[in-house]
Amino acid sequence: MTDSPLVALSSHPATYDCSDPAARAAGLDAAAAAIARGELVLMPTDTVYGVAADAFTPSAVTRLLAAKNRGRHMPVPVLIGEASTLAGLVLRVPPVANRLAQEFWPGGLTLVLEHAPSLAWDLGDAEGTVAVRLPDDELARDLLRRTGPLAVSSANRSGRPAATTAQEADAQLGEHAAVVLDGGPRSASGASTIVDCTGAVPRVLRVGAIPPERLQEVVPELTD
Repeated sequence: MTDSPLVALSSHPATYDCSDPAARAAGLDAAAAAIARGELVLMPTDTVYGVAADAFTPSAVTRLLAAKNRGRHMPVPVLIGEASTLAGLVLRVPPVANRLAQEFWPGGLTLVLEHAPSLAWDLGDAEGTVAVRLPDDELARDLLRRTGPLAVSSANRSGRPAATTAQEADAQLGEHAAVVLDGGPRSASGASTIVDCTGAVPRVLRVGAIPPERLQEVVPELTD
C-alpha cells in the first residue's frame, strides 16, 4: 500500500485520559512517538481541540491538510512550547510583535511573521510567513516541549464546527490520527486572534479570543 496522505489509519486511535497522571504520562510518550513517526495527534489547546503534526515533516503536514479536507491556500499555524522558541523560527521579531507576545502569551494570540528562510518546512502556501502561537494549556505545552514546534489546526473537517471535546475531535478526525490526548472539555473561548506583524503597521487578520481594543492598549498603531 502506498503511503498516501489520504489513507486513513486502519485502527482506532489510542485515547489517553490525561486527568489521570499515569495515563497523562503514557499519552505524552505515545503522542511524542507518533509525531516523530510523521503521524497525527489530536490534542487540546487553550481554545479548542487541535490536530497536530511535526512542523518540519512536510508529508505529515500534507496528511493533516488532507484529513481536514483543507487546501494549501490556508497554511497551518505553528504552536510552540516556550516563547523563546519564536526567535529561532522567524527572520526577526519586530518590536510590536515582542510587545504583543510579552503581554498576551501564553494565550489566544497568533502572530504572523516572516519565517527564517533556512527552515526546512512546508506549511502550505504561506508566501514566506508563519503564524505562531504559544498556547495557555499545560498539556499542550508539555507535548510541545517534547516534540518541538507543531503544525496545529482545529480538529475538525473544513467547514464543520471546531471540536471542544476529545470525543468530538475523534468523531471528525480520529480515523486519521494515531493518538488522542483527552484533556477534558474546552470552554470554546473561540479561535485565537491573528495579528499580521510583517508590515510597517500591524493589522488584525482575524478577531478571536482577544479583542482588538485590548491589543491596541499595548500597540496603539494596530489596525483592523
